[in-house]
Amino acid sequence: MRDADGPVQVRAVGERLGLDTLARGKLEPLRAKMTRLADRGWLHKRGDGRFTARL
Repeated sequence: MRDADGPVQVRAVGERLGLDTLARGKLEPLRAKMTRLADRGWLHKRGDGRFTARL
């Protein structure tokens, strides 16, 4: 997140982590984890579904 130039999609994070991004089932657990991190204040979830790091 901090290496990105701006808001990132879950797919981009999955690619960076080496996950199979072609299979939607592989991204949903990551999306849920990122949403939980946003709920806890570690990330910011934008209205368009992309995430940014909290400053």
